[in-house]
Amino acid sequence: MSKMIFINLPVSDLGASTRFYEALGATRNPQFSNENAACMMLSDTIGVMILTHDFYRTFTSRPIADARATSQTLLALTVAERAEVDRVLEATVLSGGRADPNPPQDHGFMFSRSVEDPDGHVWEIFWMDPAAAGGDAPPA
Repeated sequence: MSKMIFINLPVSDLGASTRFYEALGATRNPQFSNENAACMMLSDTIGVMILTHDFYRTFTSRPIADARATSQTLLALTVAERAEVDRVLEATVLSGGRADPNPPQDHGFMFSRSVEDPDGHVWEIFWMDPAAAGGDAPPA
């Protein structure tokens, strides 16, 4: 069995966050979704559990950070083509995201932009030349 990863994020508006993650390319898994949480699958092995603040608090006694004021993680998601970086950013902005909270990066063989979800969690959308991913990257 392949390993899976589930990223758990507290959200203030489950509906708005669901729309954002659908625009990011995720599919809602109804088996693990209800009025307190939505399981948003980015692939067969990558899931984002978006949890209302009240439900999130049942998993930890630590305070929920304001993702717009603090940084705890930077999440990165690959896309298949360079132009898809901009397409994903446009779709997520139309679904409540904020484009480029961090500066875009263009290294020729790798291009990335970032988007902030409705609660301030930052996702880096990036493309890397398949030859570079195979170890044939030009020197930095």
